[in-house]
Amino acid sequence: MMDQPEILKKIIAHKEKELVERKLHMPLEKFQEMAKEVPAPRGFERALRAAQASKRPGVIAEIKRASPSKGILRENFNPMEIAASYQMNGASCVSILTDSEFFKGSCAILELARKTCFLPILRKDFIIDSYQVYETRAIDADCLLLIVAALEDQKLAELYALGNELHLDILVEIHNQEELDRALKLEPTMIGINNRNLNTFDVSLDTTFELLSNIPENCHVVTESGIHTKEDIALMNEKGVNSFLVGEAFMVAENPGAKLKELFF
Repeated sequence: MMDQPEILKKIIAHKEKELVERKLHMPLEKFQEMAKEVPAPRGFERALRAAQASKRPGVIAEIKRASPSKGILRENFNPMEIAASYQMNGASCVSILTDSEFFKGSCAILELARKTCFLPILRKDFIIDSYQVYETRAIDADCLLLIVAALEDQKLAELYALGNELHLDILVEIHNQEELDRALKLEPTMIGINNRNLNTFDVSLDTTFELLSNIPENCHVVTESGIHTKEDIALMNEKGVNSFLVGEAFMVAENPGAKLKELFF
């Protein structure tokens, strides 16, 4: 078994238990049927590449109520309102936490946000089972997050292939060079570099800067975590990074959409 950070081991152990219950409550076949009924995905990666081509920042604006390191981030939590304000203030895409135990999220939050927002949506969770891939498509998400640190190579490849089969875009998330080497075996079209160290929770933008040159040019890079100022954005732009996944900075602001506009536009 891979050597995983303690927090990730804890989350995955809980997720495995949760999935046993979920499968009893909602059989896989139901999600497989629902996945056939939803509209075609909206093109998550396409939206980010279009922003880059038109020299606009590709902002993936996140909706999350809490995090393991900070606890509750937002008391006044209205996903429909937040999603609408992100759309109105220039986001290219939206990311929605659906993990309930550690992030106080849910699939219902994603479905609510979808009612007021036509932007492509990333379902952000700890995906460890094909059941969740069908579920992601069934709830009308457009993109799936696969965290390399959470998955053995064989399972990672299997989930990636299934996501492709269901026409989902896939953001493959890495934290270091070893994970990048594993991710590149998939020949991904999109890689997310998470600047947060899962062992210490420290955040450093150097993580993105150090790994960038080892990523093929045709692979679209998203920087995740630690973007708080215009200077951070300018530094990333200098290095050719144009796509940003931002959660905390928006979630703790009084008006998340206004904060997005202030930071990026």
